[in-house]
Amino acid sequence: MALPVPDDVVELCQKLRDAGFEAWLVGGAVRDLLRGRPAKDFDVATSAQPAEVTRVFGRKRTIPTGEKHGTVTVLTERAGQKEHVEVTTYRGEGAYSDGRRPDDVVFVRTLEEDLKRRDFTMNAIAYDPLAAELADPYGGQRDLEARLIRAVGDPLERFAEDGLRAMRAVRFAAQHEFAIDPATERAIPETIDVFKKVSAERVRDELVKILSSRVPSVGLELMRTTGLLAATIPELLEGVGMHQNKHHKHDVWHHTLAAVDATELSGDPPWLVRFAALLHDVAKPRTAAPKEDSPTENTFYRHEHVGAAMADDIGRRLKLANHERETIVNLVGNHMFWYTPEWSDGTVRRFISRVGVEHIDGLFALRAGDVRARGQGEEPGSEIDELRGRVRDEIAKASALKITDLAVGGGDVMEVLGCKPGRIVGDVLRALLERVLDDDTLNTREQLRALIPEVARAAPPATKPS
Repeated sequence: MALPVPDDVVELCQKLRDAGFEAWLVGGAVRDLLRGRPAKDFDVATSAQPAEVTRVFGRKRTIPTGEKHGTVTVLTERAGQKEHVEVTTYRGEGAYSDGRRPDDVVFVRTLEEDLKRRDFTMNAIAYDPLAAELADPYGGQRDLEARLIRAVGDPLERFAEDGLRAMRAVRFAAQHEFAIDPATERAIPETIDVFKKVSAERVRDELVKILSSRVPSVGLELMRTTGLLAATIPELLEGVGMHQNKHHKHDVWHHTLAAVDATELSGDPPWLVRFAALLHDVAKPRTAAPKEDSPTENTFYRHEHVGAAMADDIGRRLKLANHERETIVNLVGNHMFWYTPEWSDGTVRRFISRVGVEHIDGLFALRAGDVRARGQGEEPGSEIDELRGRVRDEIAKASALKITDLAVGGGDVMEVLGCKPGRIVGDVLRALLERVLDDDTLNTREQLRALIPEVARAAPPATKPS
């Protein structure tokens, strides 16, 4: 079976063979090529030890990225671009005392011994690009054809070695839309304590990949049923079975799943809006109250504001970058807007100013997913299309939508008021922005400087200059 392996990778393997060593492609590239999908990162397993790999390719073409673990990165060229190919010595691994990394690495003699340490059978297939032959001692091709994720050997042992493997099983199920082998799935709850040792950053990266898949709900529901969700974002479990009202077909949890699936990837990075969809109703269970005129239905007043605070906590716990966390908090906190054609231009400008121009598209994407996920066959067009057009027009013509757009700055405020830097400066600038949002013809330096004393007098007493 010939697979479309790039020439630089074939040449790398040939050079190792010419030097008397074995060389096989392994891992995700082989899996993807067997499925007819493009592969980007190519890894090579070899009988050569790190010093021997360096000797074959020379120090100018090698980087000792992980010599103690048997890995050397070889620099190649593909289509005029520099590429990095990881070349790793056949190895076995010792005990995983911390459930995250092996206590020691032992170089082994055969490819089969090397493949034995890998997580799932579909990732334990090797390919010889010179002879166009496959090595598949653990039935990975069979499982690929069956669209099945199965641990290599005993799943309890595999998950006890590295706690992240349980999350990877769920992520692969979402990405490839595969089922998990029953024995492999049953092992996940039994090894949750090992999963809890995994760093937040590694868990977050797997969750991001789930959210980036075509149907994220596959992975999210598996996280719930296996106990991974309870160990990651337990707040979401409060929505399981939480009845809503006549506007929603689903309970809070299943509405959330539907919203994540229905929210289009958008922005940079594109998964952020789906992360916001995952958390947009996280506070509904904590704000639920029966309706006075219909006690079997619930209201969720201010759930977006409580949810924004919860999203901030969750984002910090999962070590999201500050701008990622702040974007999610913004989207969760602003997702409950109610547009009517009666909104004035000033109201539209306030909406843009509150959300931020850079977050408007993400908010509309979240809103569209939220509407579709009510389960009533609704489409969001009637709710947001007109507002989208008005927002676009106001962005094009508005003279100021944020403080930095004003024709005056802090220096003007301090000069007019004769004050020093302090809270009053920010209060006055915010008040001036409010005036300009109502009437954007006011955004000239002369008019705003004339307004500074007036808005300062209206400032809260604690912020007035002495």
